[in-house]
Amino acid sequence: MQTIDRRTFLRRSLAGAAGALTFGGPFQALIARAAGAEPIVAGDNAGYGPLVPVPDHRDGVVRLHLPEGFQYRSFSYTGERMVDGVTTPGRHDGMSTFVAPRDGRVRLVRNHEVNGPGEAFGDPSKAYDPMTMGGTTTIELTPRAQRYRAWVSLNGTQMNCAGGAMPWGSWVTCEETVNGPDVGPDFTGAPNDELTQKHGYIFEVPSEWGPGDYRRVRPIRNAGRFAHEAVAVDPDTGILYLTEDNFGFPSGFYRYTAPVNPMERGRLRDGGVLEMLAVRGEPNAELHHGREVGETLPVTWVRIDDPDPEFRGTPSNDEAIQAVSRQGLDKGAAIFSRLEGLHYGDGTFYIVSTQGGDAPGGPGSGFGDGFGQVWAYRPADETLTLVFESPGPEVLELPDNAEFSPKGSVLLCEDGPVENYLRGLTPDGELFDFALNAIEGRQREEFAGATFSPNGRNLYVNIQASSALTFAIWGPWQNGPL
Repeated sequence: MQTIDRRTFLRRSLAGAAGALTFGGPFQALIARAAGAEPIVAGDNAGYGPLVPVPDHRDGVVRLHLPEGFQYRSFSYTGERMVDGVTTPGRHDGMSTFVAPRDGRVRLVRNHEVNGPGEAFGDPSKAYDPMTMGGTTTIELTPRAQRYRAWVSLNGTQMNCAGGAMPWGSWVTCEETVNGPDVGPDFTGAPNDELTQKHGYIFEVPSEWGPGDYRRVRPIRNAGRFAHEAVAVDPDTGILYLTEDNFGFPSGFYRYTAPVNPMERGRLRDGGVLEMLAVRGEPNAELHHGREVGETLPVTWVRIDDPDPEFRGTPSNDEAIQAVSRQGLDKGAAIFSRLEGLHYGDGTFYIVSTQGGDAPGGPGSGFGDGFGQVWAYRPADETLTLVFESPGPEVLELPDNAEFSPKGSVLLCEDGPVENYLRGLTPDGELFDFALNAIEGRQREEFAGATFSPNGRNLYVNIQASSALTFAIWGPWQNGPL
């Protein structure tokens, strides 16, 4: 992480997505209200009522405030020994659920956004780079986490932030860095000369791998070496779409066309073509500010000639992290601010720009001075529409990670400077509080990886920290819009 965690914002369909102001779902109401900067607060907390302290089923300690009737259990803490004998790493991050082979159980594939050189957790002979400490773990659990077991499913990667679940049952994890032995230190100042491999790639992790099944996974190098954030696939074409969260510099929106359609093959292959989005007739369109909600732009794509650069002379990290996007910008690609979340539904990709927009009083660091935008890209007609821009922090502040509920509401993980909430956004565009991090002395630590179980009855979410943990949450969902 640099100053704000990297997350996703939209997961499933927003019904009726079309163009201009005809988008359905929660953003239609948001568009209307954002124009007047009218606060959006749901009465009676959207039917759930006020948040109250709730003891953890694990040990009775209060770690969350939730609406009355909701319960939770924490599990899979940093430092726990997993079933393969490996200690659980920290920095629990992006995550998704899959149906487990055993009846009634759920599998979670979870990222660990660990940076810096150091020994890989797990078997070093299976590590992509035995000298770096990120990767993924897989957890199989009963729905409310009364029983669970976890194991290594990818090791030797770095800064595994977000990613995306694939329809064929894989999790694609993303490295949000370009560290490697050919690059100078990143923002942490840690040296890279101990690393044995280049980083900045995406990796595929099959959810069916059990304990010990993982292997040394090859990166999809032609999908680019840059500060990857999230991925989603178009099920009609098999084209993979990718966001870039290049914190201090312009970010791009990309697509990767594999040499074989992954929807037919059931896995991703390297060797394809990487392209970057551009606005037709407007070279280097500045989309991070100066745009009107509802504005629809025709788009095209420019090819990245060298998606996997290898550097000579150990350039600065700032130079290296722009090497791929600079190729696209030199050909007229569009400029975004910190693209994070990306999800597909009803023929539309919803893209979150965390610091996009023109609201005054923005975050003050990183590229972009706003409080957040949501864009919608429709591949069928090659258009890009700005569907929401926050008028200020009282409406929405730096949208990052989120999950769609079975009822079509959006559950957001905000990353605030003092305390952190899970906040809901109803289909009518109303905001409400669902959970507050109440861990004593750790209220500034953020939620991450929110994901509902396949049947929608349980919510799983992480606290992203060096001493991290995961929650299973259940209760009277019927009382409100989640």
